[in-house]
Amino acid sequence: MTHALELRPILFARHAQHVVLIHFPIALFLVGALLDLVARLRHNVRLATAAQVNLAAAAILVVPAYLSGLLAWRFALEGQRIRGVLLYHLLLASATTLLVIATWWLRSRPHLHPNTLTLLELLGAVSIVLTAHLGGFLSGVNT
Repeated sequence: MTHALELRPILFARHAQHVVLIHFPIALFLVGALLDLVARLRHNVRLATAAQVNLAAAAILVVPAYLSGLLAWRFALEGQRIRGVLLYHLLLASATTLLVIATWWLRSRPHLHPNTLTLLELLGAVSIVLTAHLGGFLSGVNT
């Protein structure tokens, strides 16, 4: 019988870290994109600053979330051949990671057209939704 505070089962459970880590950058990015849109509509500098902080935190935290997914594939799924839903999830996760980082980076550039940023944020949100949907199948939530 394991103790409730025993670290080994918590740290080495099948892909548990990825499931926990991924939700925070998703929320940060989606809230940041929403804040950015509202800031532009209302011409509110404080909301724009909050959007930038959220997007920066999402860009930083998406990297460990992505790496934990690679480690989950390697260790929890025993490095099985990447195909099917796992392949699509990995490809979309890679695209999502790049979109989140690119959105933050381009958001900090002063001469970027606002419509370009809106399109990039929308692409990032759609990519997140699709990646999460496929991740749900992999984790057994969407079965």
